[in-house]
Amino acid sequence: MSRETKRATLEWREGLRFEGGEEGGPWITIDGDNAAAPGPMLQLLLAVAACSASDVVLILEKMRVRLERLRVTAEGDRREEAPRRYLSLRLRFHLQGEGLDEAKARRAIDLSLEKYCSVVHTLAADVQLDYEIELG
Repeated sequence: MSRETKRATLEWREGLRFEGGEEGGPWITIDGDNAAAPGPMLQLLLAVAACSASDVVLILEKMRVRLERLRVTAEGDRREEAPRRYLSLRLRFHLQGEGLDEAKARRAIDLSLEKYCSVVHTLAADVQLDYEIELG
């Protein structure tokens, strides 16, 4: 089995603000103060949501659902003491589309979270992950 190696560069700008990305690709701003951009922990929460949402879009396309709307809201509970890692995550999927029902939405989300989403599978195994679905 071959491996893919990802490479990223991060450059300090000022305060707790950094910019980074892949060489030759788009860069993002990360702000540890959450002032000029989301901080690292918010970006991790966004990465979980974006990874799963990407899977859901592709899976629903294969189910012949014509997706019209997808929005994911994400919440994460963190430890009080260092390291202040996430202990639990909650995702709420707001979906609308032609041919979409709760069974298809649930199947797509389950496949994403249990099998495909690399970001979720990179998190510590004891992070509790729950989700809700809202159709329409």
